[in-house]
Amino acid sequence: MPNVLIILGSKSDAPVAAKATALLREFEVTYEIKVASTHRTPELVRDIVTTSDADVFIAIAGLSAALPGAVAAATTRPVIGVPVSGKVNLDSILSIVQMPSGVPVAAVGLDRGDNAAILAVQILALKDPRLAERLAQHRKDMAEAVRRDSEELSRDV
Repeated sequence: MPNVLIILGSKSDAPVAAKATALLREFEVTYEIKVASTHRTPELVRDIVTTSDADVFIAIAGLSAALPGAVAAATTRPVIGVPVSGKVNLDSILSIVQMPSGVPVAAVGLDRGDNAAILAVQILALKDPRLAERLAQHRKDMAEAVRRDSEELSRDV
């Protein structure tokens, strides 16, 4: 049983999903990836969501980006939407952040599969102390990297 189910609107969204899967692997969170189109295969989207045992869904889509909303409509579990960049970026962003009342989708930035994974880990960490500890260490590691970068830059100037 995966902790996180990642659904892509199309195979072309795979590079954004790769950012998420890299972090999920780092945190040892199980995941599964599926491709299903809200417009081309709406029944498949609903079937994937309603039969999944995942705790959290990440829906990655561009253009009209209806996928996260369709996933949210089929479950009461948390859904994280990732808008995918393209020729026109605003449409995918607005489609995810402007959900109707009662059917929320958490939204991360354009192409930020990494942030979607971290948000999924934060949700899972609410009931998993091991994940909470690893998440805290991840934050410390990021802060240390910033300090090292600052020291390095100060020496080079």
